[in-house]
Amino acid sequence: MDFKKASALCKALSDENRMKIVHILSCGELCACDILEYFDLSQPTLSHHLKILVDAGLVVARIEGKWTHYSLSSEAFDRFERFIHDASHANEQCLCKKKKRSCS
Repeated sequence: MDFKKASALCKALSDENRMKIVHILSCGELCACDILEYFDLSQPTLSHHLKILVDAGLVVARIEGKWTHYSLSSEAFDRFERFIHDASHANEQCLCKKKKRSCS
């Protein structure tokens, strides 16, 4: 995962309501009206948060008739998990391994 994509995911998750939405969707696909029941938010505000999550690739929207159903993108979370793992463990792909240290 590149830093731009990782940054977009972090920004999308940087809001408490969006983190709650992700947590709720970890139980499975839900329509917006069902997600709304967990919040004291207006429908347009919830739609705004869902759009940010969808645009970041963390959530997938599936339209069925007049309803939109939302679910987590397991691929996005797998990539993000690998990014976090790589960032917290030294490896050959690390930026610090690619540059000669000047203080040595």
